[in-house]
Amino acid sequence: MAIAGIDIGTTGCKCTVYDRKGRFVSEAYKEYLPGSTDEHTMMDAAMVWNDAKEVLREAASQLQVPLEAIGVTSFGEAPIWLDRQMKPMAPSMLYTHPGGQLQCVRLTQHFGKGYITQTTGLNPHPMYSISKLMYAREQNPELAKDCRGICCFGDFIVYMLSGVRQMDYSLASRTMAFDINTLKWDEAILEYACIDKSWMPEPVPIGSIAGKIRSSVAEELGIGGEVIIVSGCHDQIAAAIGTGAYRPGMAVDGTGTVECMTPVFGREVNRELLYAGSYPVVPFLDDAYVTYAVSFAGGALLKWYRDKLAYMEAAEARKQGVNPYDVFNNRIDNSKPSGLLVLPHFTGGGTPYMDPGSKGAIFGLTAETASVEIYQALMEGVTFEMALNMERLSAVGIQIHTLRATGGGALSPAWLQMKADILNRPVVSLGAAQSGTLGSVMLAGVACGVYASLQEAESALIKIGLTYEPDPQKHERYQSWYRKYKKCYEAVKSVMTADEEEKIYDT
Repeated sequence: MAIAGIDIGTTGCKCTVYDRKGRFVSEAYKEYLPGSTDEHTMMDAAMVWNDAKEVLREAASQLQVPLEAIGVTSFGEAPIWLDRQMKPMAPSMLYTHPGGQLQCVRLTQHFGKGYITQTTGLNPHPMYSISKLMYAREQNPELAKDCRGICCFGDFIVYMLSGVRQMDYSLASRTMAFDINTLKWDEAILEYACIDKSWMPEPVPIGSIAGKIRSSVAEELGIGGEVIIVSGCHDQIAAAIGTGAYRPGMAVDGTGTVECMTPVFGREVNRELLYAGSYPVVPFLDDAYVTYAVSFAGGALLKWYRDKLAYMEAAEARKQGVNPYDVFNNRIDNSKPSGLLVLPHFTGGGTPYMDPGSKGAIFGLTAETASVEIYQALMEGVTFEMALNMERLSAVGIQIHTLRATGGGALSPAWLQMKADILNRPVVSLGAAQSGTLGSVMLAGVACGVYASLQEAESALIKIGLTYEPDPQKHERYQSWYRKYKKCYEAVKSVMTADEEEKIYDT
């Protein structure tokens, strides 16, 4: 028997299949076609469903044993309007869509920031589903007239596979309309947004069984009709589970385009201080919670360096059949800091600032600065930002003793050692393994009784790589640079907003 995990992303969807003994069986990936999104701000749910079926069909076609279950995970926030036939009515607005800003302001003014944060676990922000729903409804009143269902992408795929409408707690937490204390939809917020509560799916715990696959879908995919469909969780949580970082004191550090650290904690933390740093509180397993520490420019900074500063070196590396990042990484002198400071806010500031207007900066350039030193400084800047987040999280009672690294950044030994040295924590490499789909497989396996617990699933499925231990001497050298780094945000902000303040003064 085999178990599949499908991960619905913003650029494509992936399915990975493992057998009961934890052996990799097959995988398939489908990148969404150009034009299926509107400048990366809109997404067609019907197209995503078709692509999800394609990757499931391709992955299942390689199986020599029956498929037992499918676990589903996805990105969050983006809402989907469903009509009377439960079909998507309009393109879905991604978190990057500018719509919803005024609606979020009105919502906050009506309820107060305190009510929203304490109820939903989120600081008010237009990226969340409820603001997008309000905006879409005001732009197109016909949506509400014909609407009979609201969902996000993960529970939409679960519904299309099983016919059951349910949304796991972690995905519901991305709507800003879910009460994390009662684990129910907040009727007051829904009513203010003119969203009928009956349109919302049933909130369920992470890893809940939805039911068996629809017979028509099973036939279309070429799989058995007894396959169990399981609601997984929000993709960041799936990554934590898929790396084994699901206990308090542990965190997954995922380095893709964005850098996201997901630590697990209990009830004893100071939530007010947590909210002050724009950290969400998300229901996890049992009585545990997770939060997200985010830098919006993680691996994206290295891509910027490759494409803008070192494009000739990158082109030469490709001609020789070599990954440009391998060339850059091999040139780094990891024995000492770069001598530069980078504020990695090239696409705005993430936690603890959540300042979309913040700008990136490079400090300390001289005529002698080498290109590779800038590359190293970009890595250091992203890692210093995570060090700052760890410091803030520690102050509210969330301790991180060890990190599990995944994503594209986990392929760089130089960066992993740098993280260990700067953060002064062991960093365990899991490579670029698809931890999101693996987390879905683990949850589905436990839900169906293949594994008695997540611990048993972890033993069968998770393959630990190298552990990078911190070097005390390097950590001390980096500490002096980290103290300087903590002054960078305010310094850049004061410079970049000076003209705005002068204009206000002049008027």
